[in-house]
Parts: sequence; C-alpha cells; structure tokens
Amino acid sequence: MPRDAVAGRLLVAAQFALIAWLIWPLTPQTWSLPALALLGCAAGLGVWALAHNRPGNFNIRPEPKASGRLVTGGPYRFMRNPMYSALLLFAAAEVVAYGDMWKIACWFALALVLLAKAMLEERGLRAHFPGYTEYAKRVRRFIPGVF
Repeated sequence: MPRDAVAGRLLVAAQFALIAWLIWPLTPQTWSLPALALLGCAAGLGVWALAHNRPGNFNIRPEPKASGRLVTGGPYRFMRNPMYSALLLFAAAEVVAYGDMWKIACWFALALVLLAKAMLEERGLRAHFPGYTEYAKRVRRFIPGVF
C-alpha cells in the first residue's frame, strides 16, 4: 500500500478517535445558545456540502476517487474543505457546551489532524485534476477569506 494511503487511513482513524473523545461521555447537557448556534452552523454547512457532491464522489479517505469530479460550487466556492470546517464547528459546539480542558485539547488535535488530512488530500487532487491548483489559489482551505 502506498505511503500516502497508509497516512490517510491513520489520519481518518485519528479523526474518528478524536470525535469520539469529544462527544464522550454522552451525558445530558443543557446547551447554551452559542453552542446551539455552532451546532446549527455545522449541520447546515455539512448538509450544504453533501448536497453539492454527487453520490459516489464523497470519500472519507483523503484521496480522490478515480471516477470523482472536482466540485467547486455551493460551499466549495468559498472553502475547499467545507466538510472539515463543519466537523470543526461541531467540535467547537462541544467545547462551548461543556467547556472542559480535555475537549479543548481534543478540538486543537482534531484541527491539526484535519489540516494534515486536507494537505494530503490536496496533493492527490492537484495530481488528479488539472484545474485544482488554480482553484486552490482562489479559494481558502477552511475559513473563507482567511485560512
């Protein structure tokens, strides 16, 4: 198995482990309005991103599918990785709702994992899609106009 494929699988495993740690324990919590707003933004962005990906185009591993197409519409006009941004918003909602140091540490670790995953994925996208390099120059990775 190629080195990038192994790295991609390890990053996916780390991503899921961190998400599990963020939502554990599953204790009832009265969520604040800011936490609920973040959760709503995460859900909205995630659904919007999925609506612009045709079935079979989405891949949880950071490698382009052979039959995939480059999506640049919908939220992809504003950010290259809206699903990763949605995950970070969801994780931020958990941090705001619970406010404990462990969840804050998990959020930062998740952000680093998703950054590494995005960088690995983008290397494959540049090789697979001739227009990706130009697209990446125009559109930020996670936060429109910022990063």
